[in-house]
Amino acid sequence: MSSVKGLSFSIAFLLSTLIYSQNKKIDSLRTLSENQDNKNKIITYLDIATIYTGINLDSSKIYTKKAYELSKAEKNDSLSIKSLASLGFRHFESGNYENAINFFNEALKISEKIKDSTSIADITNGFAIVYSKKGDLKKSIEYNFKTLNIYEQINDSLGIGNSLMNIGWDYRKLKEFDKSLVYNLKSLKVYEDLDNTLRVAMVNNNIAGTQNELGNYEKAIDYSKKSKEYFTKLGYKRFTAYPISVMAVAFDSLQKPIIAQKNYKEAIELHTQNREPFELAFLNYSLANLYYKQKKYNEAQSTAEKAIAFAEEVESKEYIADISKLLSKIYEKQRNYILSNKYLKQYVIFNDSIINNEKLKSIAEIETKYETEKKEKEIAVQKEQLLEQELSLKNRNLYAIIITAILLILGIIFYAVYKRNQLRRDQLKKEIDLKDALATITTQNRLQEQRLRISRDLHDNIGSQLTFIISSIDNLKYVSKNTSDKLKEKLTEISSFTGDTIHQLRDTIWAMNKNKITIEDLNVRVLSFTQKAKTAFLDVQFKIMSNVVSSKDFSSLAGINIFRVIQEAINNSLKYADAEIITINFEDENGVFKAQIQDDGKGFSLDNITLGNGLSNMEKRMSEIGGSIKINSSLNEGTKVEIEMPFKNTTNDV
Repeated sequence: MSSVKGLSFSIAFLLSTLIYSQNKKIDSLRTLSENQDNKNKIITYLDIATIYTGINLDSSKIYTKKAYELSKAEKNDSLSIKSLASLGFRHFESGNYENAINFFNEALKISEKIKDSTSIADITNGFAIVYSKKGDLKKSIEYNFKTLNIYEQINDSLGIGNSLMNIGWDYRKLKEFDKSLVYNLKSLKVYEDLDNTLRVAMVNNNIAGTQNELGNYEKAIDYSKKSKEYFTKLGYKRFTAYPISVMAVAFDSLQKPIIAQKNYKEAIELHTQNREPFELAFLNYSLANLYYKQKKYNEAQSTAEKAIAFAEEVESKEYIADISKLLSKIYEKQRNYILSNKYLKQYVIFNDSIINNEKLKSIAEIETKYETEKKEKEIAVQKEQLLEQELSLKNRNLYAIIITAILLILGIIFYAVYKRNQLRRDQLKKEIDLKDALATITTQNRLQEQRLRISRDLHDNIGSQLTFIISSIDNLKYVSKNTSDKLKEKLTEISSFTGDTIHQLRDTIWAMNKNKITIEDLNVRVLSFTQKAKTAFLDVQFKIMSNVVSSKDFSSLAGINIFRVIQEAINNSLKYADAEIITINFEDENGVFKAQIQDDGKGFSLDNITLGNGLSNMEKRMSEIGGSIKINSSLNEGTKVEIEMPFKNTTNDV
């Protein structure tokens, strides 16, 4: 018991020390501001306001307002934007959402006037979190993806992390918990790379909340403890209320009502100190629900009434709906059927207004639009890079030709002057040499034209093939005119490689142009591939069997990966196994797609072989889509490649 008391004293001492340190820093900034001009004083006031956000919200608003009044007097657009945005966030934290929106609108007008992308992104982020709190998730997600797009354009890592975290929060409210976890983990990676402890604390709290929703209550408690520890070390005692709230929900779900109730009350006390109605609505609702489960209906009623008052204050449709439903059940238990019916009707009205299928569809379209625009930008950048490479190559070769020509002409002139007294025969020889040199230049020009034509034809292919083609053609200029057979052989290799690349590109386009790939599509593609293989391997017989319903399908990503693995397995049998029969069999076992590619070739020993790029790529492709691959082979007994892919895991592309 004494050790517990000692630990409690240490934590209290640490908190008091941190608060003292923060207050001391504030006093130092106040002293500094006394002798500053207005411009620097505004920045100092905003710094003081930022420190106060973790200690006292009212004090933070006071200093933010002082900064705003000074910025108006200074008529400084940049400082006015910072002050207005800061006021917006302070009012948001107090639950005054309409005031927050008004301040953000003023700041946005100035930002757009001076075309300040960073400020536009910060303010758009403000709109996103306000609408999220108000329960307008369509607007919130739309603003969040807009914000993310701007931050990515200006390469602002902190802003990117913030947008990802907010998107994760909104998806959690939409009950898209897997998506929420994906975006929060992306955000956590950004903040950890930036070593931003405050943001790491915030996103750990969000992940904890999502783990609660997924039913992973122990994980939720672990993430919450990390979040609370970070906030405590930073001196943000006010913010510890958030992970405490999440722990309360987790303990509540784990049927530990005493610990849950203690945490609910502790979080309520912290949020009451700064009067944060949105959080108080949630916490009082959760505590009321705990009382209801314990059949303490009077305590549940009074606590739920507090909760709905806070929810109505901030106009949170989501909480008004949830609390109304709880009050309806409480009054029913108290046999007050009039109030029970009243709150049940209120629940139906607000629940219908929160989210419906059409809204969910439009929200999904927002994310799709963002992903599409992002891919289009990436493609545009790649095209621009290819054009730059093409132009650079063209200029480099042109300079080489010009320099060679100049040097050659200078050499000819010098040689003519030096040998002007030679016989006519020497003069004729020099003329022949000149013609040979000019013929060489002409040949180089033609070779250059051919190289540029190939570059233009294949500029949309992947960079490695383009580099290989260019390097191969470059090597040709070192082959002398007497080795035309070598030149033909080299061009033949390039043509063959280009053909393979085009087939790969067609396969990729085939997959990209489909929302889904059916078993019938896959059968046709494999059959087409084996037909082509027969023309090169006349002695090989293919057997293709399928016991899978042809209408069953995969996503485009899963479909192309499965086809590539089958293609690689067939190629290995053709190239290395000396096989006479290759059997390809598709089966459906309880919703799991299974494909077997078996040959009767010479096989190999798995213990005496190192996986090459081909086999490694096959494993990697199946791993990427949640599938598996197994390779069985023995000397002189053939090789069997088995792949498995659950149909239910192939419905979404990344």
